[in-house]
Amino acid sequence: MSTEHSRQVAVIGGGNFGSCLALHLGRCGHQVTLWDRDPQLTATLNQTRHHPQVLGSFEFPSNIQATSDVDQLPFDSLHSLVISVPTQFIRVTLERFRNKIRPGTYIVCASKGIEQTTNIFPSTIIRECLGEEVASYKTTLSGPSFAIEVARKLPTAVSIAAAERAHAVAVQKVFHAPCFRAYTSTDPLGLEICGALKNVMAIAAGASHGLGFEANSSAALVTRALAEMTRIGLAMGAQEQTFRSLGGVGDLFLTCSSQKSRNFQVGYQIARGASLADTLRDIGSVAEGVTTTPSAYTLAQELQVRAPVISAVYDVLYNHKNVEEVLFQLLERDAGDEFTREVTS
Repeated sequence: MSTEHSRQVAVIGGGNFGSCLALHLGRCGHQVTLWDRDPQLTATLNQTRHHPQVLGSFEFPSNIQATSDVDQLPFDSLHSLVISVPTQFIRVTLERFRNKIRPGTYIVCASKGIEQTTNIFPSTIIRECLGEEVASYKTTLSGPSFAIEVARKLPTAVSIAAAERAHAVAVQKVFHAPCFRAYTSTDPLGLEICGALKNVMAIAAGASHGLGFEANSSAALVTRALAEMTRIGLAMGAQEQTFRSLGGVGDLFLTCSSQKSRNFQVGYQIARGASLADTLRDIGSVAEGVTTTPSAYTLAQELQVRAPVISAVYDVLYNHKNVEEVLFQLLERDAGDEFTREVTS
């Protein structure tokens, strides 16, 4: 299906979310090239019109073509290039695209996390890899959007943020559809912070559920997690309203309240007695909160922002402390003012 608003779009990353975005964009009538490093995956998708690993029950329309060859991407005519690979692999992936993307192509980052080796967010990685001129057209896409529900055309809403509103609007026009509502923002930093930290909070939410805590505990944890995320964001220069947005409280609520969330499952399984290694093996896909936790912990320390939930998750995952003991330590913290912006100094 083509429309007068059809664009050439490339999606980098054939995992769960990248594939669902490619499927959505193809349904919107765009000419989509899905790139993945696995040639067997891309060949199977082209031959069968079904993804061999994820979203297998959905047929990919003929205007979506997959490739593992970077040179087969239509760089000269690309309107938008969507990045949807785990944050820890953004740098090595983008090295393949260095000096190939023309300035003026909209870079849409749908990855959520913090790079472990540098403690930097995706925007900075993209700028370092692709250069300032190309990265100046970078936007961030984030919000409460499980891939399977997007593929099923269930109503979904996301935020698209860019430093220049015109860039966010241009990308909004590519993605927006009745079943996939896209709202614009001028706070890409805040949206990236929300997208990274909510995954850490979801591990705590899963652990709470795994210990048998119920609705009251969940509501308290999510609310205090949002306050913690907001403190960190404000210390970094983000806009406070972003934490009340789709990409903030919306994505936090989704990830902390559903067993579809891989990060929630990590916390839940560990609280039920499983090891981290066994849990990650059983999940079988990337749980960004695990790799983001040490960077989030370091970031809070450097900013001198009190982050008890992040610290608790760090203690469980990396200091191998008992889940129940750590969560009860959270409950035993001194009482304080709900709106105080706590710092460690």
